[in-house]
Amino acid sequence: MTKLQVRAFIYQLGCFAILFTSFRYLVDHYTNLIGYWVPLTAFAVGTLLSPKFQAVKTKDGEKLFMKWIFIKEIKEM
Repeated sequence: MTKLQVRAFIYQLGCFAILFTSFRYLVDHYTNLIGYWVPLTAFAVGTLLSPKFQAVKTKDGEKLFMKWIFIKEIKEM
């Protein structure tokens, strides 16, 4: 794995972890869900809402790109 691929993985993991813990807290405190439904719901919401990072080899070299559900275009990082 290249340096940018590792960076993309860490960014994606960090964003998911922040969203997962936030939504787990919110689901736990503001809904009537119990048991495995709390982390399962937080996982689904975190997966859908977290930005996607990817390292791509272009003719100018390797670049890091981000796609997010709230932004229409793909951004270069």
